[in-house]
Amino acid sequence: MPIEYSGIVGEHLAVRNRVGLFDVSHMGEIEIDGPGSLALVRQVACNDAGRLQPGQIQYSALLTEQGTFVDDILVHRLEENRFLLCVNAGNTGRDYHHICRQNRFGARVADVSDQYVQLAVQGPEAEPVLQPLVDLDLAEIGYYRFRPGHIQGVPGLIARTGYTGEDGFEIYFPPTAAEAVWQALSRSGQSREMLPAGLGARNTLRLEAKMALYGHEIDENTTPWEAGLGWMVRMDRPDFTGRAALAAQLEMGVEKKLVGFEMRGPGIGRDGYDVLRSGQKIGWVTSGSPAPFLKKNIGLAYVNEGEAFPGNRLDIQVRKRLVPAEVVKTPFYRRRRR
Repeated sequence: MPIEYSGIVGEHLAVRNRVGLFDVSHMGEIEIDGPGSLALVRQVACNDAGRLQPGQIQYSALLTEQGTFVDDILVHRLEENRFLLCVNAGNTGRDYHHICRQNRFGARVADVSDQYVQLAVQGPEAEPVLQPLVDLDLAEIGYYRFRPGHIQGVPGLIARTGYTGEDGFEIYFPPTAAEAVWQALSRSGQSREMLPAGLGARNTLRLEAKMALYGHEIDENTTPWEAGLGWMVRMDRPDFTGRAALAAQLEMGVEKKLVGFEMRGPGIGRDGYDVLRSGQKIGWVTSGSPAPFLKKNIGLAYVNEGEAFPGNRLDIQVRKRLVPAEVVKTPFYRRRRR
């Protein structure tokens, strides 16, 4: 996936105001099926896939025994005993082995990443761009839902999730049709001034929407409680990998929390920069950049739990300068309803 096609800012604004097209075929896909498939997914993932009906999607995570992230994932329930997990590209092999090691349920686990291309059409005008190319009514696909269908006559899955903070669709289909579908989408999007968008815009878009990125906000040293993702942990279940550690941390409390900040002086709080209060280090930046739509310099950081409140004034170590910043409520951006 290229960093940019025509420029990060232009691509970002196209997605916010109109529509953009992403090639995210690098993402990994793992299929789990058979009579033991639900039991295995419920064991390895902290959300509860048992709450899903076929055609529904769930944001979840694979955790270590210590309750920290192996990866964040999307769980698609294809059939009663068949699931498709969309995982982060660089983690695909590790995720697959992590799941297989816990497969005492007799389920079939397969890395099927080479069977899928994934394109994402994102933005307020995504639906009219994609609709002429598919054989189903996109308006009938709700948020975090998917349906099988045909794209330019090619069988695939059409999902409605998004990693940009906008409405949009992800389409999964065989790689042999990749070029033809990309070109058809490009033609359909011409009247809407759709732009192809790269990794740079994807990052700034997800940051404005405060969506976590593996290796930045979440990793093997971070738990869902610390990352502000406790809402996806179903502690009402008797057991899943990492549950005991999460229960202990929930009782004891966390030492760090993820916060959003806006710069109050000239400068950008880049990934890895120290966060200080009264000259003492209290945390570090996980993601930071200019926000093209909001026209602010924003970022996410882990800070000591006692410093994680909106309005708190901090300093970011930007090279040799301390630049003032302020903790703010997140997400920075919420989609405008049309």
